[in-house]
Order: sequence, then C-alpha cells, then structure tokens
Amino acid sequence: MTTWSNWSGSVSAVPARIERPRTEAHLARLVREARKVRVVGAGHSFMPLCETDGTLLSLADMEGDIEVSADCTRASAPAGTSLDKLTDILWKRGASLINQGDVNPQALAGAIATGTHGTGATLGSLSTAARSFQLMTHDGSIVSCSPTENPDLFQAQRLSLGLMGIATRIEIDVLPAYHLEERLEVYPLSEISERWDQLAAENRHVEFFVFPYADLAMLKILHPKPSEGDMREQKDMDDTAFRRVCDICKTFPFMTAYLQRRLLPKQMKRRRVGPAYRIFPSERTVKFEEMEYELPRANGWPALREVIAWIRKRRLPVAFPFEFRLVAADDIWLSPFNGRVGASVSMHQYHRMAWHEIFAEAEKIFRAHDGRPHWAKRHTLTTSDLHALYPQAAKFCAVRDSIDPPAKFANAHLSQLFDIKAKS
Repeated sequence: MTTWSNWSGSVSAVPARIERPRTEAHLARLVREARKVRVVGAGHSFMPLCETDGTLLSLADMEGDIEVSADCTRASAPAGTSLDKLTDILWKRGASLINQGDVNPQALAGAIATGTHGTGATLGSLSTAARSFQLMTHDGSIVSCSPTENPDLFQAQRLSLGLMGIATRIEIDVLPAYHLEERLEVYPLSEISERWDQLAAENRHVEFFVFPYADLAMLKILHPKPSEGDMREQKDMDDTAFRRVCDICKTFPFMTAYLQRRLLPKQMKRRRVGPAYRIFPSERTVKFEEMEYELPRANGWPALREVIAWIRKRRLPVAFPFEFRLVAADDIWLSPFNGRVGASVSMHQYHRMAWHEIFAEAEKIFRAHDGRPHWAKRHTLTTSDLHALYPQAAKFCAVRDSIDPPAKFANAHLSQLFDIKAKS
C-alpha cells in the first residue's frame, strides 16, 4: 500500500487505490467501482480534505484542451490543470487570470473548491471567477451546472470542498493579458497601518508580511503597468537564509524574537515589471503549517494587533511572518467573504515546530473578531459553528444530499463537519 501525504507532511492517508485516469471513461469506471472517492491536486490543503481510505484520484493527466474566447474574457480548462500550466497557456493565448494567490502549483478545481484567493479590495477569490462546471456524479454520469442550468448545484459547486462530485471541466472569467509592476518596500508597521486605506484604494493589489516580534513589515504592491521588456527575477525573501533562521528557532526558541528583529533591512526598495502570471506567484520551499482567518475588513487590524500582542506576551516561538490581505465580498454560500469585504490574516508556523496549541489559542482571537476560516487552512469548526457562520449552509447541505446520496465524495473529516450520513 502507498501512503499519501500533503505538502507540509501533516496530513497523511493510506488509500486503497491511487489512480491517475487519462480519459473520462476511465474516470467514470473508477468512480463507479469505488466505495469512497477523493480528488487530490498539489496537496496544499492543511486540513484533511483529501484524506481517504478509499480511492484517491489525481486529474493531472486528464485529456482536454484549454480554450480561450476570442475576446480573451472566458476560458475553459480541464479541472485538474495546475494553475502554473493554466496561466502559462492563457498568457500565450492572450489572457490572464483576474487574480492569483502567491503560489501556483494547485489544481484549478482545488483552488476553486476551497476559495483560494489573492489580494485586492475589489477582487474576489478564484471561486468568484467560475462560470460553469462539468461534474461527474457518484454513479459516473456527467452533469453540467451554471447560473442558468442546475443553478442550485452551481451555487454549491462554486465552493464545494469536493462534496458535490468531481469537476472535470471548468469555465472561468479571465482578462486580456496584462503586466504588473511589483514593488517590495520595508516600512514600520505603524506607518503601513496609517496609510493602509489609501494604499488599498490606490493599488489593485496590496499586502504585507510582518514577523510577530518585528516592528518593520514588508509591503508588497502590485499594479498594472505597460511592459518594460524582459522581467528581472527577484524574491521577497531568501529561502536558504530563512530556513536557517527557522532551524535556529526550532533548536533555540528563545532566539526567535532576537532574530526576527534583524531579518528585514531598514531600507529596502525593489521594483520590477512583468507578465501578471509570473509576478503573482512566489516560490515557497520552506515548509510550514498554516491557519488563515477571513475577518470583516474593519476587524482585520485589531485582530492582527491582538494576536501579535498575545504572542509577545507569552513569548511564543512563532517563526513565520503573518500575511495580511484584502478580498472583495461575494455571494457564494460557503465563502468566508460571503456578504462582506474581508481582511485576510494568515498565520504560519515552521513545519518542524509545534503549532497545534498555538493555532488553537490564536483561533479564539480570530473567532472573537467575527472571523471565518479559510477551508483549506487549519481550523477547528464544528457543525454548529458551520451553520452559525454560514446562514446558507443548510441550502448547501440539501444540494449535497440530493446530488450524492451515498456520500461517496465525503471523507471522515467532511462527514463530521457537515453531519453527513449516507443514504442507500
């Protein structure tokens, strides 16, 4: 038997089968034969979303072309296509994603199913770009859904955690290809706080990274600009040096505060312009565990300040920086941004250091500020929490009950969270 594990190594499973179908017919046969099915992309979920003792499928080899409309505003792609591959092909055909997060190995279907997002006060998560889906259901049949065809299924599928079926093809909104200017600058966190609303209003994308024991933060601004020729390569952080710092923090936790105050230079201004699909992602080779909470925009800064003050007071060895972003409101049933513009606060910990208790206590702070978790990042929500935080969760569950009565696509984690019981 083969053991599967996620990117950080914190989630593992021993599936009965691991398969990589190439055709829809092969996929249908595997689904019909399976007792339980989950689909895995790059394994970038920190929750056990892909964990199964049944059949684990990768759609990375599924055949199918990537199609782009003549006006470069719509694209259709096999659902298992990685964002890395998708964005490269889109660019060659004159199109770009509307927005991206800061890593790109995820599968298109997985990114949409979990509400993956970038930053931008007027820009929604990748789920908001979805316009139609082809889904394989529990008996191997194909059903299509869109705002006009099976609209309730479409609403649930926009952020589904893989519970409705297996997406085989997805149509999304895109934009004509564009370039971005990237600026990396270091400022006191207090100065970024004072300028935050202005920065968010003046730039398409703005975010910052701040270590819990540092007073300086790295501000990252992206804004559309005309091409300036060949793009210069640059990184927001030297992974080799940062890994060394993390290893020191693991061995000597008391050194964490001292080292973090010296990681960022007091003066840093870097700039480059390049294709959007190359500017958005960063290479992350230092593994970590992550919890991310999406808060009402007005609550973002108070929550960040409180959790940093708590870490400092307790002298907790948190090796990674916080990441702070903005995301537009949407109307997706299970979206953390449903009905409200969000401030996204990501909390990371080096994967070789303790994180369970630290995350559990920090989560209380985020929940007290009316936070909702990113579904693929660490959280401890219960069924009652789900229905309290998401008024339309009952609609989602009703659609799931209808489309997958035997609960073939529900694993142990999701069955517990959604109180799913199989029906014959």
